[in-house]
Amino acid sequence: MGIGDVYEVTVGDCTDVHYVDTGMYDVTEYGSVYIVDAERPALVDTGIGARHGNILAAMESVGIAPEDLEVIAVTHVHLDHAGGAGYLAEDCPNATVYVHESGKRHLVDPERLWEGTKHAVGDQIAYYGEPVPVPEDRIETLTDGDEIDLGDHSLDVMHAPGHAPHQVVFYDPAVDGVFTADAAGIYAPSTDEMHVTTPPVNFTLDGALDDVAMLQELDPAVLMFGHYGPAEAGDKLATYAEILPEWVAEVEHKRAELDDDEAVVDYFVERADTDTWGERKGRAEMRLNVRGVLVALDNREE
Repeated sequence: MGIGDVYEVTVGDCTDVHYVDTGMYDVTEYGSVYIVDAERPALVDTGIGARHGNILAAMESVGIAPEDLEVIAVTHVHLDHAGGAGYLAEDCPNATVYVHESGKRHLVDPERLWEGTKHAVGDQIAYYGEPVPVPEDRIETLTDGDEIDLGDHSLDVMHAPGHAPHQVVFYDPAVDGVFTADAAGIYAPSTDEMHVTTPPVNFTLDGALDDVAMLQELDPAVLMFGHYGPAEAGDKLATYAEILPEWVAEVEHKRAELDDDEAVVDYFVERADTDTWGERKGRAEMRLNVRGVLVALDNREE
């Protein structure tokens, strides 16, 4: 597996779905964007703006020309999922961009989101590419219960605000699969392990667990992770529901022990997993996740 490689989703009964390793943060098996080769061809998510060329190349390999793309469905506006929306809207002139109603303003005017992302991710911002606006008349807003009709497929919209208020997941009944965004955590296919994602500033534990419970009730056969790739659902949702509160409790305990948030961040960063995505990304991922929990704990106390 390598950056820019395109794969057909063969898990379960999936048909017409492919994904590309976008090479996010210059590492493999971290960022995936999905291509649904339906009657109305669609992308699910766009990745960071700096990697939009990989997505166009992936579409070409599947047989979808830029002018034939009809749907760009973003799960939420965090720039690792929607940073390429403006670029792809320019390149794909007949595509409509779909986003949760609370995220529209950030696609129309991404400046505030860009500044917030720079503050949150620090020097990782070098990987992103500054987002460009999506014209307002190219955007359709979504809310819970909506459906994006792709002809022989559909994307059923389920609001999943525990990670961010503008997050949705998409269920495709034709393949009994869910495009999970960040609602089901991060999956590392090389190790078959689940990892948490708890970035600032909108993560809440109760909300995230509610999202997992919603997915468990749906009981899909296939989970198509934004990070990273498709997998049989198996016990992955149950695992995530277990490790997420354990992680928050661990950070809370260490904060009580050290009584210094920067010391808490440093403690966990020094113990970050650097095998899966390398030292730089592994440490940065840990830093972001710890800060997100600390913010959530502060908000819970208010």
